[in-house]
Amino acid sequence: MELDAFRVSLDAWLDFRCDELAPTYAGAGTLDQKMAQIAKVRRLAFDAGWARWGWPERVGGLGGSTLLRAYLSEAITARDLVEPGLYSMPEVLGPSVVTFARPGLSARVLPPLLRGDDVWCQGFSEPGTGSNLASLTCRAVRVTSAGACRAGWRVTGQKVWTSLSQYARRCVLLTRTGSVESAHRGITALLVDMDAPGITIRPIETMDGEQEFSEVFFDDVLVPLDRTLGEEGQGWAVAMHLLPYERSTALWQREAWLHRRLRDLVDAAEPGALDPLAVGEVTQLVYAFRARSRATVHRMAAGEQLGPETSIDKVLLATAEQALFDLAAEALPAGIATGDDAESRRWRGEFLYSRAATIYGGTAEIQRNVIARRLLGLGSDR
Repeated sequence: MELDAFRVSLDAWLDFRCDELAPTYAGAGTLDQKMAQIAKVRRLAFDAGWARWGWPERVGGLGGSTLLRAYLSEAITARDLVEPGLYSMPEVLGPSVVTFARPGLSARVLPPLLRGDDVWCQGFSEPGTGSNLASLTCRAVRVTSAGACRAGWRVTGQKVWTSLSQYARRCVLLTRTGSVESAHRGITALLVDMDAPGITIRPIETMDGEQEFSEVFFDDVLVPLDRTLGEEGQGWAVAMHLLPYERSTALWQREAWLHRRLRDLVDAAEPGALDPLAVGEVTQLVYAFRARSRATVHRMAAGEQLGPETSIDKVLLATAEQALFDLAAEALPAGIATGDDAESRRWRGEFLYSRAATIYGGTAEIQRNVIARRLLGLGSDR
C-alpha cells in the first residue's frame, strides 16, 4: 500500500473508531492503565490490519514500506491515544529480532508483540557498568542439556533500568559468553522467556511515582539454544543494530506527542502567561527534531543502515522535550507544583519524566561524544 492511501484510510478508521480507541481514564493514568490502553490500541489496530503493514510478510506482516508503520505510530500518538515512550518498545526491539532470530522464531513471536498480547523488554544495562555496555558481566554458559531442551544456555547475573520487565513476556538480553577482557567480542544476545524459573524482578520507583523500570536477577536461568540471536559472540552486532532504532526511528512518534503537548500548553495557559519568544524557541526545537527524525525514518525506508548519526536525533529529542516542559513549568506553576486534578498531575508527571530525556537511551554526554568522535573525527573512539 502506498503511504498517501494508507494515511487517508488509517485516518478515516481512527476517526470512525475514536470512541472505542480513547482511554477510559483522565489525565496520564497509572502505569497499569497506560499499559492496558496500549494493549487495547494495538489489538484493534492489528486486527484491522494497520499494525501489520511495514513488517515483512515472513514474520506475519503485510509488507510495504516501513513508513507505513511510522505513520501509524505518529497518528496514534498525535491523537493522544497512548503514551509514546511505552508504546515505542516494538519499534526498538522488533527489527533486530526479525534480523537476527531464527526465521521460525521471529515469525512466531512478532505477531503477539504487534497485537499487544505480549510485551518485550531490553536487558542491556547493568549495575556498575555505566555507559560502558561492553563491560557487562551477566554470564551465559553453554550446556549440553537445558531441561527439556537438548542444548542451551545457563544465565546468571543482573540487569537494571529494565523498562516494563514486570509486564514482559520476552527479554532481548545481552550476556557475557567470553572473557571480560575480550569486551564486545565476548557478548551473545538471547531472547529469554521472562516466566522462566530463576528470574526475579524488583521494580524501581522513579521520581514521578511510577515503576516503569526494574532490577532483574537471573539465577541459573535455562535458555534454549535456538533462542540465540545471531551467532555466539555476535551480541555486540545485535546491540549496534538495535541501539540506532532506540535513538531514532522509535522516537518518531514522540515528536508527534511533543507537538500535541505544545499545542495543549498554548491552549491551557492563561493569557499573557506565555512569552511569545519562548514559545517560538520551543516550537523551533520541536520542528528541528521533527525534520531530523523524518529524514532518519526515510533513510530507514530506503534501506540505509542506521548508525552513530542517530545520536543527533537523540540529542535533539532531549533538548526539545526538556525545553517544552520547562516552558510548561513556567506557564503553569500551580498545575505543575500543587494541582491535584488529573490534568495537573499529568503535566507534573511529564515534567518530572522529561528530566530523564538526557539519560534514557544513552546520556546526552555519551551521545555528544559519539557525535564528536565517530561523526566529526574529534579524538579517539576508544
